[in-house]
Parts: sequence; C-alpha cells; structure tokens
Amino acid sequence: MKKIAMKKTAVKKTALKKTALKKTVWPPGAWIVAMAACCFQPAAQSSPAAAAAAADAAAADAAPSTAAIPSNPLRNAYYGDLHLHTSYSFDAYFDAQTKVDPGEAYRFARGDLVDYMGQPTRRREPLDFMAVTDHAESIGVLNELEDDASVVSRSGLGQELKAYFARMTQRDGLHNFSGAPKDQVASLLDRMMEYYRAYFKGNKNSLPEALAAESASAWQREMAFANRNYQPGKFTTFIAYEWTSTPTADNLHRNVIFRGDSAPAPFTALDSKRPEDLWAWLEAIRKQGFEALAIPHNGNASNGLMYDWVDTDGLRIGRAYAERRQANEPLSEISQIKGSSETNPLLSPNDEFAGFEIYDFYAGVRHHVGRPQGSYLRDALGRGEIIQRQFGVNPFKYGFVGGSDLHGGLSVSAQADFAGNQYGANLGGGKPSAQEAARVLSSRDGDVKLVTAGNLTGVWAERNTRESLYDALRRRETFATTGTKLKFRFFGGWDYRSALLQRHAWVASAYANGVPMGGDLPVSHGEGHAPVFAIWAVKDPDGANLDRAQIIKVWEEDGQSKEKVFDVAWSGTRKPDAVSGKVPAVGDTVDLETGAYSNSIGATELKAVWRDPEFDALRYAAYYLRVLEIPTPRWTTLLAAQHGLPLPKDVPATVQQRGWSSPIWYTPGTRP
Repeated sequence: MKKIAMKKTAVKKTALKKTALKKTVWPPGAWIVAMAACCFQPAAQSSPAAAAAAADAAAADAAPSTAAIPSNPLRNAYYGDLHLHTSYSFDAYFDAQTKVDPGEAYRFARGDLVDYMGQPTRRREPLDFMAVTDHAESIGVLNELEDDASVVSRSGLGQELKAYFARMTQRDGLHNFSGAPKDQVASLLDRMMEYYRAYFKGNKNSLPEALAAESASAWQREMAFANRNYQPGKFTTFIAYEWTSTPTADNLHRNVIFRGDSAPAPFTALDSKRPEDLWAWLEAIRKQGFEALAIPHNGNASNGLMYDWVDTDGLRIGRAYAERRQANEPLSEISQIKGSSETNPLLSPNDEFAGFEIYDFYAGVRHHVGRPQGSYLRDALGRGEIIQRQFGVNPFKYGFVGGSDLHGGLSVSAQADFAGNQYGANLGGGKPSAQEAARVLSSRDGDVKLVTAGNLTGVWAERNTRESLYDALRRRETFATTGTKLKFRFFGGWDYRSALLQRHAWVASAYANGVPMGGDLPVSHGEGHAPVFAIWAVKDPDGANLDRAQIIKVWEEDGQSKEKVFDVAWSGTRKPDAVSGKVPAVGDTVDLETGAYSNSIGATELKAVWRDPEFDALRYAAYYLRVLEIPTPRWTTLLAAQHGLPLPKDVPATVQQRGWSSPIWYTPGTRP
C-alpha cells in the first residue's frame, strides 16, 4: 500500500449564514435509486437563530478545562448519539436540502431551544454527548448553494446543480421524482447518479480544485463547531466524520471518532474504499498524536461483507489482519434508524425476539436482499471466536453502540418525535399534516415505514468529558438502546455470590472481583468452575416498564458457532416453559386507536446473579445482556392515532424497545 500523506488545509474564516426557508420535500432514502417514493419529507430546516449563532461563534475554539469536574470511580451512565448528519453531508443537502448545521445540531442535542422550520422546539430530553458525523466525501460543499455569493454558487458546477434542483421542484413545493414529468424522470435519475458518482460515491473526487478547497475549509468549521459546543461536565462533543465506502451497493461505512480537540483532514472513501487503508491512516495519524477509532455501522446492509471470513482482497483473515481490526475498531453499531444489526431470524431461529426492526436498506439498489451471514453482530461474535482459535486473535471483538444516522441535523430518539422522515423530525414546523401522514402510512414503498427513530449509545464513565467518555469507548464499557434511557449494569467473574446484589456497595465489589461489560474474564480457577454474571437493569424514568433480561451466549465448538438465549430475570410471576425453558410473553397494554399504553405490567427494576449452567472451559465464549421493555406503540401507530388514520398492515403496530450490553469474553487458558 502506498504511504498516506497527511493533508494540511488552510483555515478559512466563513461566517455562519442565515438562509431563507424553502419547503423542499423528498422521500426517505431518495439517494437510493430504487426509491422514487411519493411521501412526505419536510426537509427545509431553518438556520440557527441569530443570537445563538453569535454566541456560538464567540465561544473559544480550544477545549475548556476539565480539571474541576468531579469524577466517580464507580462510573456514571451517559447517553448520546455517535452518528448524526447535518447540512454539511452531501446526501443530506442533495436529497432534502437540509438546513441544520453542526452548531444548531449540537445545541438541540444538549437541550437548547432552536428554531426549526419557523417554530421554536427543544429536544424531549437532553443528551450527554454527541458526535456530528457528516460524510467526509465533499463535506460542506453542496450546502454553500444557499449563499448566492459563495464560491460554490458562482462556480459552473454550482450553476448546474441549481438548474437541476429547479427541475425537481414542483408547483406544490414538493421536491421529488413523483411530481416530475414522466418523460423527465429517467434523465433526472441518471443525472442524480452521475452527481453521486462524481462527488460522493465514486472512485475519485471530481470536485474542481477551488471547490475542494471549500471542502477543506468546511472541515475546519466542523471542528470549530464541536469545540465551541463542548461543555465539560454537562455536554461532550466529539470531532468526527463518516467514511462512506459502499462497494457494489454493500455497506461498509465507518464513523471515525477523535479523542482530542483537533484532527487532520479526513481520509475519505474517495481516497480508498478499503477498510484496511482506513486503518493504516488511523495508525499513521496516531503516531502524530491524533488518537481516533472507527465504528462500523449497518452490517445488516453489507451483504455479508462487514464481518466476512476474508479481507478486501478475498484472502482468508489471518493474525495480522485480526490485530489491526481489533486495534482500530473496538466498537460496532448494533442498531439505528435503518434497522437492527444484532441478529436475523434466519441466523437465530430459536430466538423469538430476533425479528426486531429487520431492514436491508440497500436491497432495492442491488435488487436482492443481502446475505445475513456475515452481516450481523451475533454471527460476528461466533466467527471471531473461530478465527481466534486458529490464529490467537479475535478480529470481531466488538463492543456495542447505537446511533441515529438521521440526516436532518436533529437527533431524536423518541418514537413520538419521528414520522418516517430521516431528513427531519416530528417537531416544530416539521410536523406532518394529515395529508402528509397519510402518504407515509399508505405508501407502497415499504422502505418508508421500515425506518425508525434514532438509537442511543450508553457509556459507563467516570465523568462527562471527552477523555473519560472516549476511554470508555476504547475499553468497550458501552451499551446501546433503541432510543430509551433504560439503564443496566453487566459484570462477569468467578466468585460472585448469590447475595451480591443485596449489598449496598455491590458495584464496587463487582468491579473489584470481576470485569464489566466489554471486559475479558480471567482464566478459570480450576475444573468445575463456571463464570458468574451479575445483572441489574432499571427502566427509563419516563418510559415503559421492563419485560425481561436475557443473557445471550455465543461460543465455538468443533469449528462451528453456537448460540443460546437464557432468560435470567423477568417481571411478574411467570414461569419458564417446562420444555422450551422460555418465559411466556409479558402481555400488551397498547391501545391501538389512541397509542396509549400502561405500566400496569412489567417491572421497574430487574436484577439477578446467574451462573452459566452449560460452561465448557475449553471453548471460547462471549456473553452479552439484552434487556427488553414491555410493548409500546411504534411510531407508525402513533402517527396514525395522531391523525385518525388506519394502521399500516405491513409493519408491527407495537415494538419492545430494548438495550444491549457490550459482551464479556471468555478465553480458555490453553487450547486443546
């Protein structure tokens, strides 16, 4: 591989622009060629309020001091979003002309009041941290079209793009293919893909030199936005971006998260689509003082490539590859708006909860559903153990995180704040009318209804600072939720007693005598010993009660991956089935006409100390915790109830929101 040269970019002082509101509507995922949908997409978000923008610009670019922030050695749970796009992302602006910039995105996430499409709005509940991960490819160029005097607007490409957008804008204000003259749709689609290949998805960056400089300047502004909005102890921001590799319509995207307050110019998928080259770049900049890690996401849309047995060249994974992957990618995103990447019913037929939010969003582009093998994290855990037995290193030793991947700049994670629009939110001026809601719920394009609200990452850290949170990411002491703030602990050891959780200082004891989520069990003390796990979960204070807590065990046996789901704690007086061992369903209180539910079932807290009854000290194994809430209404049900519309029949009316801990791994002391 050729040596990667570090790029130096000049900082260009660019004032934050205030843009006029323009209602622009695109279907979700319009950048996917197969989606020529006819449904609501309110994408014209307002620019930041003048006062907020002025205050933001006046803040210091350098990260503030963290010396006086108290530290909890037993660690606190912090919640955030490590995957969000703003107007600086090529597709966010191209598909929907998103107006929310990174500064406004950070302010909304931390709970500030923002102006959204002409109406003041605030996040339902503030987040503790966030990373804006705009696509690195042609970052911050297209949104410059909002300023007629900008270099982009005055360029030949800018004029060409404006003419293209004008052809897409219909008399009713909609901005999509459904309203375009039929004889123009094919040419518009072709032109759209030409733009995508040249400036976003291709093999080289075709931006003119002057516009490439605009992109470099935009990255400087991205970093400034993150630093200006960092409030140690209250709200942490990370400098970050998304590396957008999509070979043959198979998702290999990674979010790159930096620990510090500066970063080099991004390594993009226009530089290389090979993950190995991204890792080489991370290793190179690490030597120069820039600590960063990569987080793969949406393995569910990778057609088996994300966690494959082979590298990019088709060669079998060996020790060197495994070491590099583990060093540069300690985490993987398990769930987000475009579906869950935990497992699939085809891979886990005995898991009654395996069918949660299954969605391969690239299926329409490649004209077939991708291979589930190699696309889901539970499968990856088993593959990693098999490779570890062969070469001594596990390339898929991943902790779990969640994200939104929303492209409208506002990170929303409540089902009620989502209405099928990945470019907007069901808030402020973005709330759909009854007619727009009907379009969404009756759409024949199933992809519109298969997306869901944003997910969250939970981090157990000593304090809310970049350093503390990042170090927790590195050690994998993380969990993911589907959007609620349910909280849980997961510890593993050899000597935990059944009464551990009854002790006042049980957390300190669990840390002292074992390992938390993301850790490695030490070698067994001897024959007859089996690992013991302590689990504790408590409901979101403003959310639904808990149904059950499960430990999922994945192990290797004779070159094959095995898995089993154990119910370890549950609400009420239910008894496991005598044959299957499974605990019956918790029940359902959802009123499908109103969208209301009751916490008359379920529990506010679940806890247990559980010993593996089937432990084999000679087998590599991984254990992770899954916590399920009682059924609650899905966003499609809430939207139908809000407007008095029929429920769609092609998606579930209710969901069981859930959370996943990072695994705890067991490695045999000696290989048989």
